[in-house]
Amino acid sequence: MTTYFNYPSKELQDELKKIAQAIVAPGKGILAADESVATMGKRLQDIGVENTEDNRRAYRQLLFCSDDKLADNISGVILFHETLYQKTDDGTPFPEVLKKKGIIPGIKVDKGVVPLFGSEDEVTTQGLDDLAARCAQYKKDGCDFAKWRCVLKIGKNTPSYQSILENANVLARYASICQSQRIVPIVEPEVLPDGDHDLDRAQKVTETVLAAVYKALNDHHVYLEGTLLKPNMVTAGQSAKKNTPEEIGLATVLALRRTVPAAVTGVTFLSGGQSEEEASVNLSAINNVPLGRPWALTFSYGRALQASVLRAWGGKKENIAAGQAELLKRAKANGDASLGKYQAGSAGSGSGSLFVANHAY
Repeated sequence: MTTYFNYPSKELQDELKKIAQAIVAPGKGILAADESVATMGKRLQDIGVENTEDNRRAYRQLLFCSDDKLADNISGVILFHETLYQKTDDGTPFPEVLKKKGIIPGIKVDKGVVPLFGSEDEVTTQGLDDLAARCAQYKKDGCDFAKWRCVLKIGKNTPSYQSILENANVLARYASICQSQRIVPIVEPEVLPDGDHDLDRAQKVTETVLAAVYKALNDHHVYLEGTLLKPNMVTAGQSAKKNTPEEIGLATVLALRRTVPAAVTGVTFLSGGQSEEEASVNLSAINNVPLGRPWALTFSYGRALQASVLRAWGGKKENIAAGQAELLKRAKANGDASLGKYQAGSAGSGSGSLFVANHAY
C-alpha cells in the first residue's frame, strides 16, 4: 500500500468544501426529489394521477416553485436525470429556478442495484463505467453535488463480508470520480429497515458498514471535507418492537462517533420509511444527544418531505398552493429538527407509515 499520493489541488478542495458546508448550513437540509420514472409513477398512482412526463414535471414544478421561504430550510435538491432537463410553464429550466432561490441543484448518478452472484439476495450498485463523463456534463448543466445509493440488508447471515466490501469500494470509486469533476459526493450506504432485528443489531451492522466505507474512502484518497454522508438512522427492524426517539438518537450518534471521521463536513440522514413525523422527531432527538458531534447532522428526505404534499395536491391545479404549504411546513419541521428544536406534533401528524419493503428507486 503506497503512502505517496496527492489530495486535490487547494482550489478544488476549497470549492468542494464550500459546497458541502453550504448544504449543511444550520437549519437546512436536502429535498430528495430524485425518484425514477417508475418510482414517481407509484407515488402518482397513489393519488390517482397518470404517470406521464408532463404530470411528473407539473409535480416537480410545484415543489421547486414554492415560496422563496423554502430556501430557509432547504439548501439543496437532488434531481433525477429527466427532471434536470425539464422546465417550468414559462420555460425556465428547473436548476435555474432553484439557484434563483439560493438552493443548490444536485443529481442522482447511480444506475440502480444489481444482484451479487453467490450471495443471499444481496446487491451492489451499477453506473461507474461512464460516471466521469456524466459528472462533467452534470457540472456544466448546473449540478454541484451528487448522490449514489448502496443497499445492505440485515438478516441471519447478512450483510455478508462480500456485500460490505463490494459496496464500500463502489462508493469510494464513485466519490473519487465525483471529486475529480468538481462535484461533492453524497455517500449513501443504506442499511435497510426490513426485518425483525433489534436496535443493538442495527447499531452493530451500521458501525461495521460505516467503518468499511471510510476505510475504502481513505484507500481511494477521497477528500473527506468535500463529502457528505447519507446514512440510515439506527432503528430496530420494521417488524420489531419500536424504540423511543432518545434510544434511536443515542444508538445513531454512538455508531457515527465510532466510525465517521471528524473531517467529514456533514451527515444528511435518509428517512428510511419512517413517517414524516417520526423522521422529524428522531432527527431532533439525534441533535439532542449529550455527546460530542463534530459534524452537522441534518436531513436528506424524499418521502418524509413529500407524502403530505402529494396528498394535498392530488394532481389538481387548484390544490397547488395547498401542496406547497405542506412542503414549507415539513421543511420547517426538519430544519428545526436539525437544530434539535422540533416540538413533536407542531407540524401536524404528517403521513402514516411510509415503509416500503426492499425499497428501490
